[in-house]
Amino acid sequence: MSRLFFTVFLTLVLNAFSVADERPNILFISVDDLAASLSCYGDLVAKTPQIDRLASTGVRFDRAYNQLPLCNPTRASVMTGLRPDRIKVYDLDRHFRDEVPDAVTLSQQFMKAGYFAARVGKIYHYNVPASIGTDGFDDPPSWQHTVNPKGRDKEEEDLIFNAEPHRKISAALSWLAADGTDEEQTDGMITTEAIKIMEEKREEPFFLGVGFFRPHTPYVAPKKYFEMYPVEEMRLPYAPEGDRDDIPTAAFAHNCPIPNYNLKRNVLLGALQSYYACVSFIDAQVGRLLDALDNLGLAEKTIVVFWSDHGYHLGEHHGIWQKRTLFEQGARSPLIIRDPKASGNGQASSQIVEFVDIYPTLTEAAGIDTPGDLDGKSLMPLLENPATEWNGYAITQILRPADDRLKAPVMGCSIRNDRWRYTEWAEGQSGVELYDHWADPMEFNNLAVNPTAQNQAVIESLRPKLRAKASGKVPSSSFNPLRL
Repeated sequence: MSRLFFTVFLTLVLNAFSVADERPNILFISVDDLAASLSCYGDLVAKTPQIDRLASTGVRFDRAYNQLPLCNPTRASVMTGLRPDRIKVYDLDRHFRDEVPDAVTLSQQFMKAGYFAARVGKIYHYNVPASIGTDGFDDPPSWQHTVNPKGRDKEEEDLIFNAEPHRKISAALSWLAADGTDEEQTDGMITTEAIKIMEEKREEPFFLGVGFFRPHTPYVAPKKYFEMYPVEEMRLPYAPEGDRDDIPTAAFAHNCPIPNYNLKRNVLLGALQSYYACVSFIDAQVGRLLDALDNLGLAEKTIVVFWSDHGYHLGEHHGIWQKRTLFEQGARSPLIIRDPKASGNGQASSQIVEFVDIYPTLTEAAGIDTPGDLDGKSLMPLLENPATEWNGYAITQILRPADDRLKAPVMGCSIRNDRWRYTEWAEGQSGVELYDHWADPMEFNNLAVNPTAQNQAVIESLRPKLRAKASGKVPSSSFNPLRL
């Protein structure tokens, strides 16, 4: 009898280990300030063979939208699976645990399921470049292990060209074609440290967050990446004359209130070259991570997620640069998910998805419990069949501080469905916008100005959906207007 009991017990233990061994790893790759400026997303300038390679073996989401296009809020939203109005994070200073102290973050949920969770680089907010080499605005309960590399880019900040000397290099268009190798840069060191963790933990399930700092300003990358983009081949984006005439004042980011910062064309072309150089530099680091998965025999048991915290402007609408807008260029972000077991790999999905969907997608894909209070929904049906009926829409919002253009703070909220983008500022009191993406994908013609009866009907149908998920009111909770 005791021998039978021992045999049954041993079988159960072995089965438990077998199930544990089958649990997929998560490689969670975050890129800072990356627009859909990638070859696989149709960008004709970008040279991104490694990210293209990932897209060709995973599912590329062509219409994925962040919830608030600013580093701290969007990252907190992704990691909690909650919208900004739930966590009350709208600026760069407030931590989500001030509002939801007991939130179980994405990596915490995997830790509860027995995973080893580690972070290398920027997953939560950092002040870039000031906080490089520190924990930044991290969430300690989210990780069992963290690594904060600091490369020569941090040590050589005095060499960086600043096109706007009155502003810090963290906010100004600024760049450096750096000497040395990839591995000497912070992002190259991040890749090296992440590979070490994969090597050390390859026998147990892990959730590994790898956060790259570029292409956030200052745009710093080794010289060879600048050489890939001759400045004379750079082109500023087209916009028709009068493009700004029908756009509300609040729509223009307060960090770029003056078109093109009043910079000369040759300086702007240099900024474009530098941005794309950083994109290709990060692409090379993604390639190193993918190669490591292959070399360690982990590719077939690791779910890879590639995302950027928000979109990014490179001069659209006569000179908008960087982030913090509700235009398509600011709200749309790259998202690629490769689940080795998914049937849809190698395809693209054109369905509207949101970044709050990432959390429940990964928990379902890994077969672990999903918290019941998340704001998103699992994208697993789209990973299996990217053309699945979805009928989704996306909500994005941004808070504007009072300044010399706006008498008081203004909340902007935007909804995007298959055809339309509708945006309202201060619930319409500071302006509204409606764009028909079937006819006007660059959002040049604001149809909310003197709308036709048909366009007014569209507005009336979208407004309640928007207001149900994003309040247009300025929050009563504290926020720092200087850090928006």
